[in-house]
Amino acid sequence: MPATSAVEISGLVKRYDGRPVVDGLDLVAARGQVTAVLGPNGAGKTTTVECCEGLRTADDGQVRVLGLDPVGDARALRPRVGVMLQDGGLPTAVRARDVLAHVARMYAAPRPVAELTERLGIDAFAGTTVRRLSGGQRQRLALAAAIVGRPEVVFLDEPSAGMDPQSRRVVWDLVAELRDEGVAVLLTTHLMDEAERLADRVVVVDHGRVIAQGTVPELVASADDRTLHLVTTPDLPVAELTAALGGPFAVEERAAGSYTVAGPVEAATVAALTAWLADRGALATRLTVGRRTLEDVFLDLTGRELR
Repeated sequence: MPATSAVEISGLVKRYDGRPVVDGLDLVAARGQVTAVLGPNGAGKTTTVECCEGLRTADDGQVRVLGLDPVGDARALRPRVGVMLQDGGLPTAVRARDVLAHVARMYAAPRPVAELTERLGIDAFAGTTVRRLSGGQRQRLALAAAIVGRPEVVFLDEPSAGMDPQSRRVVWDLVAELRDEGVAVLLTTHLMDEAERLADRVVVVDHGRVIAQGTVPELVASADDRTLHLVTTPDLPVAELTAALGGPFAVEERAAGSYTVAGPVEAATVAALTAWLADRGALATRLTVGRRTLEDVFLDLTGRELR
């Protein structure tokens, strides 16, 4: 494993009932970087992370964390790795402060518990048992437990799920600080703004395989496309609009009256669009033009149908 790599996955295969959930996946996460793994529900993200954490055994391929086997070398890895599970994995009958204090005692040089509880707002519910915490409160406690031991690698499965905007910002700042301290952070998320804000590298997974990867600018800069977002009359004939624009455009009504026009959008494109709308008596109540977002790329890669 190269000195800069903290996690290396090569040809990972994991099957359930004979069906491959992870199917030949390759991934590298570097030290001092945040690697975000994106994918639809059932794409294999959580299973991949659980194989890295030693919670599941690969059926084929190789997983190395800090150069070690997460299953065979679990004892050696445990003090060097932090884990935040999707369901929290916390004892439900114990008070929040006692959970964190117990975890901290397992490490030789833990972070100060008081510092973490204040930073993540845990003081406000420190005396409450885990079963009585809200989803966002459990997430904050689980994050604190994952990083209190000063790990070299942290696995975060949807770290800000269920959090309010204020809590999310605190978590994002903390993850960025971990990266600046040289920690390798591998996180899964469904939040595109979270990936855009935090990730040094994004890996898009679908059907158990990596289908795209790179920095956010690399992924959104495919071609020199812009995306036009339009709010107007619903149920317009998008095929006719596409033909009227006269170029390599993709027009889609994503919600009632909300359209996107993807392609080489220029001033002439906007003029042709507004003229076409005027001919049909339709008024654009909102029209914005911008570069493709990470969400645009994600939907283009994985499709728009519900899973």
